Parts: sequence; structure tokens; C-alpha cells
Amino acid sequence: MLVTTLSFSAVGQDKEIKQVESAVEALRAAMISGDGKSLEKITSPILSYGHSSGKIEDQKTFIQTLVSGQSDFVKIDLSDQTVDVVGSTAIVRHTLSAQTNDNGKPGSVKLHILLVWHKDKKDWKLVARQAVKVQ
Repeated sequence: MLVTTLSFSAVGQDKEIKQVESAVEALRAAMISGDGKSLEKITSPILSYGHSSGKIEDQKTFIQTLVSGQSDFVKIDLSDQTVDVVGSTAIVRHTLSAQTNDNGKPGSVKLHILLVWHKDKKDWKLVARQAVKVQ
């Protein structure tokens, strides 16, 4: 009986991890497209979005910055991703390498990212993000 319980638990965990990975991909795509509706759908109203510079944005500011082109991601590659799910919370870590065009100025960035997701009914929503520059 214990083996059966563990098997069902592992299958459930794998399903949740795949859902979180899909949410991360949806966030990546929305950040590149700058689509405000997609960004709003994937993020929580209580979003705390921390930049490597120390700047913190709420959901509204995060979305507006991307929609306006003030922050413009041309390409985002994610690597070394880990996902841990505990109940309705997921912690994701990865390395983000991106080509940017912030306010029309081309650039690049490489960051270590920590994302905190919360499952709201059936959807995973980003509630917190913190970035640090790769040394």
C-alpha cells in the first residue's frame, strides 16, 4: 500500500512540475511579446518582481514596463532550470540569458533567477521573482 501511495504521489508531483514548467514558458513568451493580457493572466495581482539592480515592481508596473518597450526582450534563453513543488507553491530557479532592446538600445543580460509560483485554482501564477547578475 505504501508503494502505491508513493507512486501516485510521484505521478502527481510530475504533473505539477510539468504545469509549472509550462507556466514558466508562457511567462518567457509573454515577456518577449510584451502582450499585456498574457502577462496579466500569468502573474498574480500581488506580484513582487525584483530586478538585479534592486528595483522592485508590482504587477501593474512590471506589465507596463514591458508593454511600453521601456524593457524589451528580443530573445530569452533559460538554462539550468530546477522546479520544486510543495503543495500549492512552486520554486523555480534558472539562468536567464537575453538579448534586449530597452528604450531602443540593444543590449544583453545574464541573470540567475528565483521565481515563486502559487497555484490559484487550476492555474499557476507568478507571485515573486528575484534576479541577481551572473558573476
